[in-house]
Amino acid sequence: MTSSPDRVDSREALASFVRSLHRDHADNAASWENADLGDFLEALAAWIDDAGGWHRNAGRELPVDGDWAFFARALSAAAVYE
Repeated sequence: MTSSPDRVDSREALASFVRSLHRDHADNAASWENADLGDFLEALAAWIDDAGGWHRNAGRELPVDGDWAFFARALSAAAVYE
């Protein structure tokens, strides 16, 4: 699969991680539970809703200082960016 999301510590690392996801999808889409865009976005929203539970179960705290708006802008822009 892709590199660890825990190693993403910069904008450049996030871009690299997303490219890694893209390559993994291109090479292994059949192994993805949510291989099409609609299913992927729905699963993304569901995970964001449950992120507090995931972090608790993993023994971590949900980051309160994350730039949620940056990620939302990136997702929105990808729909029209060339």
